[in-house]
Amino acid sequence: MPRIELVTYIHSSREIVFDLSRSVELHKISTQKTKEEVVAGKMTGLIGLNESVTWRAKHLGFYQELTSKITEYKYPEYFVDEMQKGAFKSFRHEHYFIEEF
Repeated sequence: MPRIELVTYIHSSREIVFDLSRSVELHKISTQKTKEEVVAGKMTGLIGLNESVTWRAKHLGFYQELTSKITEYKYPEYFVDEMQKGAFKSFRHEHYFIEEF
């Protein structure tokens, strides 16, 4: 299975970054070019454990819907979101938040 790993350094507390990374509104702002919109599930606020959201966006000329659910959650250390429905066979995001001094 292919694995992509990204590391981002942010000068802020991990609690703030953890919460912002679960913000439905911030995700909408960050995906303005693909005009992603929420069509089901958690419509606003911070998504949490066992909650899901369905996004609709145009990629490669086609509209697609992707439903993602938070399946693991330990504040403010990590959370995992996994595709429940969508174009891929599977899709799992593991988000880890580590403070470095």
